[in-house]
Amino acid sequence: MKPIILFDLDGTLIDSTEAILESFHHSLRIHGGEMAVSDTMITSQIGHTLETMFAGIGIDLEHIDAHIATYKLYYREISRQKTILLPYALDAVCEAATFARLGIVTTKTGLYSRELMEHFGMMEYFEVLIGREHVENPKPHPEPIFKALEQMGGTNSSVWMIGDTRLDVEASNRAGIGCVAVTSGYENEEQLRTLTNIIKPNSLEAVKYIAQRG
Repeated sequence: MKPIILFDLDGTLIDSTEAILESFHHSLRIHGGEMAVSDTMITSQIGHTLETMFAGIGIDLEHIDAHIATYKLYYREISRQKTILLPYALDAVCEAATFARLGIVTTKTGLYSRELMEHFGMMEYFEVLIGREHVENPKPHPEPIFKALEQMGGTNSSVWMIGDTRLDVEASNRAGIGCVAVTSGYENEEQLRTLTNIIKPNSLEAVKYIAQRG
């Protein structure tokens, strides 16, 4: 059976930093004035859910849902214009598709993630896309990985995850699958090495590593 490769999105295949930052600041302005929130405070949490991110910058629990709703409406308007593919991302997916079955596991909203991948002409390579709304427990919980594998019917295959944060590594470890971490995103090698020694500079090198493993 072909192996299965599950890709994270932000920091692994795409760079939507500009869209995320603009949408956060827009939401903060709409709901009572912008707080003293730096871009670094926001980007340091990318990979987590929006609930966690807004809580992490100091939004009260009772106001988080309203902030998220405003964020999502604005993000959907600007995301395709302000998101780019990371270097080697298309090459990585094309290469992976020659020997593996592919899926996406992300904490982003699945609907908007699918629209982005269709915009880049890449959704056709993926059998499944599991987003935040498809699970109760996002990464680092293994539920999104289990959900993807359930839909793919590939539990007997060799399975790998490629991602740029410790959330991806921990979810993979808890799901009992392999993981290649990449430094193309939001966590550096030192941070990633707290959980894994399998680290590559980008998704293409990660795919080549998996291909060599058989």
